[in-house]
Amino acid sequence: MAAKQPPPLMKKHSQTDLVSRLKTRKILGVGGEDDDGEVHRSKISQVLGNEIKFAVREPLGLRVWQLVSAVMFSGVAIMALAFPDQLYDTIFNEESASSKTPIRLYGGALLSISLIMWNALYTAEKVIIRWTLLTEACYFAVQFLVTTVSLVESSRIATGAVLLLVSRILFVLISIYYYYQVGRRPKKV
Repeated sequence: MAAKQPPPLMKKHSQTDLVSRLKTRKILGVGGEDDDGEVHRSKISQVLGNEIKFAVREPLGLRVWQLVSAVMFSGVAIMALAFPDQLYDTIFNEESASSKTPIRLYGGALLSISLIMWNALYTAEKVIIRWTLLTEACYFAVQFLVTTVSLVESSRIATGAVLLLVSRILFVLISIYYYYQVGRRPKKV
């Protein structure tokens, strides 16, 4: 008995059949827009994500500010640890503090913050950069308040302390500016 030959298969060319291609892409879930308005060209890009979305749009001068902050925190920390009397004398124009321990503890805390600042300088993650800028702004605001209260209690105005207060206000403003600039959503093109 002879086997019956099946009819020849007709190949469908999906490249030319636009409706078929659209149906296939819809079933696969590619080609459409997601919630952010991005069009995924493949399922792989949906699964892996688009790294451009997570890239930080760095404001001009951010890395310079981070470097200046890290150097400044490190410098004051080393000065507070090694030369507590000179640091106190520079700011308050007094001979010496009653105890060097609080100033050295201050230096240790600043050294810890400076390590965070140095590590934030080398990261590209938006959240880490924003948290370090917020930490920095909070530190400068607290230092401004503590120095102001100390000057009011002593009823003396030292030139170094006034310069410190003005610089702290400026540093708070710069840190807050960069904090908001890093947090802004990039404009859709």
